[in-house]
Amino acid sequence: MRILILSDIHGNLVALETVLQVAGRFDRVWCLGDVVGYGPEPNACIEKLQAFDLVCVAGNHDWAVLDKLDLEEFNPDARRAAVWTRDQLTPANREWLRALPERVPPQAERFTLVHGSPRYPIWEYVLTPAVARINFDYFDTPLCLTGHTHVPVIFRHLPREHRAVAEPLPEGAPISLNAERLIINPGSVGQPRDGDPRAAYAMLDTDAQTFTHYRVGYAVAATQAKMEQAALPPPLITRLSYGW
Repeated sequence: MRILILSDIHGNLVALETVLQVAGRFDRVWCLGDVVGYGPEPNACIEKLQAFDLVCVAGNHDWAVLDKLDLEEFNPDARRAAVWTRDQLTPANREWLRALPERVPPQAERFTLVHGSPRYPIWEYVLTPAVARINFDYFDTPLCLTGHTHVPVIFRHLPREHRAVAEPLPEGAPISLNAERLIINPGSVGQPRDGDPRAAYAMLDTDAQTFTHYRVGYAVAATQAKMEQAALPPPLITRLSYGW
């Protein structure tokens, strides 16, 4: 089975459609949260995902637009975008977001799926080996997929040394999913933050037990024009050009 791994789409329909066009054949989609927030087309992104055999968990921006998180915890631009997104959502799409779980049962027998971290699924950022090391104690499967940071990375667990190490995800090179325990972040579809403006996604092959990270350029200017038309905050528009 081929499973398309998406995270942090953030209402960027142009990026999402580009990923879907270039991904090739896949049987299922796993989405690691933050379908909405920041971007100009939240309803269309939700509805696009609903066309697939989908497993999706909730992200902090998905909760923010439902008032399930205090918007004062967000920076002013993110808060303004969340309020705008909340006002755009159809009742049906609002209820779809509300039904998203923080966690789902282990997938394909080996995978834990969360947005932030296994310890705090909605809000914690797994950015460093030290935080990753702690989080290996909070899931039982061999592998965990996370989003939230918008930065592709793989953390390897070294239990005998009581630590974890971080490595960049290689682009286009399959990673063998063997016996070691890993936390993997595929990066962001709609708002990359690793200095690369291309949309990020991954493909999991459960038969070959490989995970492959990909990047694809998309029409950033088209998304920016839609954001300008919606009067979304200028810094959110500019950052798409630079991947930060």
